Amino acid sequence: MVRCWWLAGLLVACAAAEPPCRQQLRHLQDSAGIAARLPPRLEGRWVSTGCEVRPGPEFLTRSYLFYANRLFKALQFYYWDPSCRDPSYSLVIKGKLRLRQASWITRGATEADYHLHKVGIVFHSQKAMREVASWINQTSGEGCSGFLPPGRSWAPGALYEVLSAKTERDCTAALGFAMHELSLVRVERHYQPLLQPQQSGSQLVEELYLGDIHTDWGERLHYRPTGYQRPMQSALHHVHPCPACGIISRADEHHPPILPARAALPMQLSGSWVSTHCEVRPAVLFLTRYFTFHGNNHTWEGHYYHYSDPLCRQPTFTIYASGHYTQGIPSSKVRGGTELAFKVTQARVTPMDQVTVVMLNSSEPGSCGLAGSWSAGVEQDITPTNGCLALGIKLPHTEYELFKTEQDTRERSLLYIGERPTDGSSPDSPDKRPTSYQAPLIQCAAASQEFSNYISLKYVGRKDANGNEALKPLPVAFLLFIALLFLRWD
Repeated sequence: MVRCWWLAGLLVACAAAEPPCRQQLRHLQDSAGIAARLPPRLEGRWVSTGCEVRPGPEFLTRSYLFYANRLFKALQFYYWDPSCRDPSYSLVIKGKLRLRQASWITRGATEADYHLHKVGIVFHSQKAMREVASWINQTSGEGCSGFLPPGRSWAPGALYEVLSAKTERDCTAALGFAMHELSLVRVERHYQPLLQPQQSGSQLVEELYLGDIHTDWGERLHYRPTGYQRPMQSALHHVHPCPACGIISRADEHHPPILPARAALPMQLSGSWVSTHCEVRPAVLFLTRYFTFHGNNHTWEGHYYHYSDPLCRQPTFTIYASGHYTQGIPSSKVRGGTELAFKVTQARVTPMDQVTVVMLNSSEPGSCGLAGSWSAGVEQDITPTNGCLALGIKLPHTEYELFKTEQDTRERSLLYIGERPTDGSSPDSPDKRPTSYQAPLIQCAAASQEFSNYISLKYVGRKDANGNEALKPLPVAFLLFIALLFLRWD
């Protein structure tokens, strides 16, 4: 009997020893206990969890307060630096929001209408006042040319109105300002385990996803979002620890938040990195990402797992890509970022549902793998056909990227990769290099600690293109079942 208990313990230990990258991917496939409420409940204050980077680049933090009567007051704090420690100006935005129906474009989101009542600006230095006044005086329409006379002295704490529904004055265009992010809304709830060793249980975390900002400055004023930007969190129910959350929630337009100083980290890509949650891109793409970088020879591998739902439970297709990358150099445009060039030389595709199979089998012969031979769960190399036209993949090609590494408040390494162009194109020239970032990836393994291949748990037991059965990790429940059988036989 002792022998069997030892065997059961060994099997459980083997399950617990699953590589951390695969654990994280399995965690994402289980949706990590996430619940989304439709329609979302917005009442209360929502804040940024750190310094955000928008296309441009723009560095900012946000604090939005929604009232039960549908009115809102939004504060946007802008900065000169990527650490959000040197404030430039603050915007005070007041208006009304009306939730409408579930979005028929972006699954899981709610569409909304908003109306702005007024927008005010508070400058935090003479330099900021001079620069913004110059933008408005030069580029705004009639009624805004004399917004601030040249040479006007900075008055600390003074608030200047740049938009008023009452007087029909709008001088915000020169700032690239729009609140179209409010037209797409999603609220997610999950429970975070308590971090202190002496504590047990979990605490509620609520996240507010608002519409994404167009990567092309010229398009952002009239762009209607189909994806999300970095989520805000409830000022009452946020992750812990979160030093920035309290600082931002206590700030106002006259006292912008100054975030804690953080040491700059050298760019160290080697190892494996994986998504922290189900990601959404414009044009309704739900996906998770898993990358491995080999620093010794500057090669990389990437897995892109695509889904049809906002919780990443219903797989549609997987892309595996590989190639090499250049030595990074500090970005001259985005402080704190590193510029690299990535060459994509090989790619493989695995369709995961019948809709994708039909689409790929209907593609032009020679444009995406072997025509008519696609089947669900079977991987096919698309390198010989120079990519896959149906999926917008072209091989070989080079992408001009922007990377950044950070540590979160729990000292875990994060990797930010440049935001993809909103129009779905590729950053295939230096002038298309991103100026903002996608959702961060978390490091799940150091160099040479993780397998480069990962098989989707949705299709364990499928065969690959060579007819070999794919290796698959055994679930914990299955291992426990075997252990109990051994105990019975004894």
